[in-house]
Amino acid sequence: MKSLRSTAILAVFLSLFLSGCVADPMEVSSPDGRIVVTASLDSAGVPLYAVAVDGRPFIAPSPMGLVNDRLDWDLAGGFRLVSSQVTSCDCVWHQPWGENKEIRDRHRTLLLRLRNDGEVGLDIEFRVFDDGLGFRYTYDYPYSDDHCICGESTAFSFVEDALSWSIPGDFNSYEHLYRKMPLSELKDANTPLTLKFSDSLYASIHEAAIVDFPEMVLRRTEGTMLCAELAPLKQDGIHDSSYFLKALVPARFSSPWRTIQIARSAVGLVNSSLILNLNEPCALADVSWIHPMKYIGVWWGMHLGVESWGGPYHGATTEAALRYIDFAAANNIQGVLFEGWNDAWRGSDALPDFDFTRAAADFDVERVVAYAHEKGVEYISHNETGGNFHRFEEQLERSLDWAQALGIHGLKTGYAGGGLYDGVPRHSQTGVRHFQKVIEEAAKRQIMVDAHEVIKPSGLRRTWPNFMTRECARGMEYNGWSAGNPPEHHEILPYTRLLGGPMDYTPGVFDVLYRSIQGRKQVRSWGQPGTQCRVNTTLAKQIANWVVLYSPMQMACDLLENYAHHPAFQFFRDFDADCDASEALQGEVGEYIAVVRRAGDRFFYGATTDATPRTLEQSLSFLLPGTTYRATLYADAPDADWQTNPYAYDIETRTVTSADTLTLTLAASGGCAISFLPKVD
Repeated sequence: MKSLRSTAILAVFLSLFLSGCVADPMEVSSPDGRIVVTASLDSAGVPLYAVAVDGRPFIAPSPMGLVNDRLDWDLAGGFRLVSSQVTSCDCVWHQPWGENKEIRDRHRTLLLRLRNDGEVGLDIEFRVFDDGLGFRYTYDYPYSDDHCICGESTAFSFVEDALSWSIPGDFNSYEHLYRKMPLSELKDANTPLTLKFSDSLYASIHEAAIVDFPEMVLRRTEGTMLCAELAPLKQDGIHDSSYFLKALVPARFSSPWRTIQIARSAVGLVNSSLILNLNEPCALADVSWIHPMKYIGVWWGMHLGVESWGGPYHGATTEAALRYIDFAAANNIQGVLFEGWNDAWRGSDALPDFDFTRAAADFDVERVVAYAHEKGVEYISHNETGGNFHRFEEQLERSLDWAQALGIHGLKTGYAGGGLYDGVPRHSQTGVRHFQKVIEEAAKRQIMVDAHEVIKPSGLRRTWPNFMTRECARGMEYNGWSAGNPPEHHEILPYTRLLGGPMDYTPGVFDVLYRSIQGRKQVRSWGQPGTQCRVNTTLAKQIANWVVLYSPMQMACDLLENYAHHPAFQFFRDFDADCDASEALQGEVGEYIAVVRRAGDRFFYGATTDATPRTLEQSLSFLLPGTTYRATLYADAPDADWQTNPYAYDIETRTVTSADTLTLTLAASGGCAISFLPKVD
């Protein structure tokens, strides 16, 4: 009898144990249930994941994991499940600046704990939001010494073809024009890679929280499968063994998040906070010194060729600096950039004794900084490294101490050239470490950073909010010395590059045909042989781009004489770069976009189109109910056209409320900007 009872107890125990094993969750859905992620292990112990959207397969089972150089410690396979768990989160957090200062983080998490015969531990964490998902790897090695990462197994095997918008997947530059092509014809791509499927489903592949790890690009292997490839530590040649080494990592480390944003509309991608939500909370105890700003600066004239970074045409002189500061103070502009103030940077080369604290002979930096403070204007310094990050790091702390002592709180950094020094790809782990070091050292000294030619944004502005903005795309300067950016470029960027974070595009050229510099002496003739340089938009589109192309440090880049007495410049005077909330209202990738941003009780609207003229019906339901607004429209004139009549614009004032709808007519490569200011009786 006792034996039978013991057997029964054991049977119950085994039943519970086995049911517990079978019940280990290997699936997780988004809070609204529309997106379902299923994880599994194949017969070789390789982790796989699959994604379904609205009950239909979206990503077929695809491999996961990293690859190392040791046969005894396999990172890619041989795994067995140890445990799994599903949890939920629904919270709200705030940031000191951003498209939206209040962010909701609502997701469900599936955490898989795996181990293989080599005693390598692997945690795979999935977070699934209503607008997509992210996953990352955390590895535990048996020993504590540094380990080599030689590749990544992550794949994205889409079940059907799609239209794609991307730039080439190289490891040194993002300054390429976007390509529109079927996914099945794509060779490689940098991220964010944006996709549109036949059932009007949109997606974007990117990564979040890139810390101490190389950047990822995508290579198409077959059909519609994309595979991750990591930037190498060196890129001296395919036969160099260092080309195959991607990262050096400690015994326990986490990868960046691999992200897939999913939306039912193109603007749904733009309105997502998924990338930010996958980053760590703010690392700074005090953020009171961090603030968005509008700025102008000595910059555009150098790209037009009428000024230079040094020599007899030097643009950053004391005289010019004082004039720019006066203009900023008189026009509600908070900052001035002094690019080219430094003695050593000459545009194409640098002196051997490059010193990041030494001003050019015709630039009295102490006087200029003091004058800016007197006028209530931020001095934005400029450190161009020419890609020589070693030299910059050698002087980094000293140069930042010098800036802090002068009261400089804004810094633009540059890494012009094909890559970093000594064959180091700028998007490598070495580059990532360098750029992170600059941000952290700047934060210690309360300095905000605008970085050019750096790594792509991955949401780290949440953790380090002094990383205000960056370039990482083909910006305005290409209009100064090449065929320029095509009309659709500005309608692609919000759905691609800007999904990662703010961009310092430097918009706002009013003199789109460069009439004001005709006959002026030039350092060089602008343009490539046979190229007619100009800005390929209407004037109204340039105004709207201040709203559409988000940056918390937003520049009005044109020469001052083109703004001084121009009626349309009133929009920039009224515009507030420190917005509280934003929404992309309507649009399609590469065709058009309409965005509104709120700053307190004021709203600023921008809409732009590609080379196709179009009419938009725009509801004003985003305005505060019960409030009457004075709406000032800066719009294309009826006869405006970017090719034949780009300067034609109208300014119109209306009284509106949230119950109204506006009909807006956009010229080819045109736009409309509107300021909504509460009406005071």
